[in-house]
Amino acid sequence: MKPYPRADRIGVAIQTALSELLSRKIEDPRISMVTISSVELTSDLRVAHIYFTLFGNQDKVEDAMTGFESSRGYIKKHIAPKLGLRYMPELKFIYDKSFDHGSKIDALLNSVIKNN
Repeated sequence: MKPYPRADRIGVAIQTALSELLSRKIEDPRISMVTISSVELTSDLRVAHIYFTLFGNQDKVEDAMTGFESSRGYIKKHIAPKLGLRYMPELKFIYDKSFDHGSKIDALLNSVIKNN
């Protein structure tokens, strides 16, 4: 059986805790419709790259980034006790463009099927 790296386990814990926090406690309208798609930690567990998706135009994405930046301390404060780590990783929020890319490909495939 392949070992499950600690960074992956902690990434899943961060994703779960952050998703719960977004759905229950944070009332910032800029990040209310955000979905956390994945969390990747560096091997030393110092930096967590948090990928999120959001349906909407580019303005909403920029608003969500601003919302995450302004609530970073609040998020760290509420997630840290659930992780049980000596050091809370630095949180870096990144917009996940893969869903946009996938929907563009889907639209192209549908247009090809429709034309044939």
